[in-house]
Amino acid sequence: MSDVLLTKTHAGTLAPADEESAEHIAKLKLGETVSVQMRKKRNMRFHRKYFALLDFAFEQWEPSGELTYQGMPVAKNKERFRKDLIILAGFYESTVNIRSEVRLEAKSISFAQMDEVEFEQLYNATVDVVLRRILTRYTRQDLDEVVNQLLRFT
Repeated sequence: MSDVLLTKTHAGTLAPADEESAEHIAKLKLGETVSVQMRKKRNMRFHRKYFALLDFAFEQWEPSGELTYQGMPVAKNKERFRKDLIILAGFYESTVNIRSEVRLEAKSISFAQMDEVEFEQLYNATVDVVLRRILTRYTRQDLDEVVNQLLRFT
């Protein structure tokens, strides 16, 4: 199981801080016990803002070219999209595979792996990539307004 993000409520209880965490908690059986290692996380609102940006960009993006591989249809994939944006934003590690081909792996954006300062740099670089490659008719201000509006609905 991966990290689950919790937020302290007014009632003093812990509740899932995002949809992914809620899904993990929903999979637990009633009465099941889990161990939780507590670490204070970076700004959760800014984290949500990043994912609102990714979600909006993914909805607007339409791949070009052939959408089949070896005769099989290929679909858009949100996780691949997220990783590609991180790489295009310059946050990656170079690796080599068994065929001696260089591969770029997106840096982890987990709270434990990326601090607040680096995450803000990633956000700004991702906005630049989205504006250059996907939302070419948008300005930074247009995109900020859309993302902020999306955040009001969450």
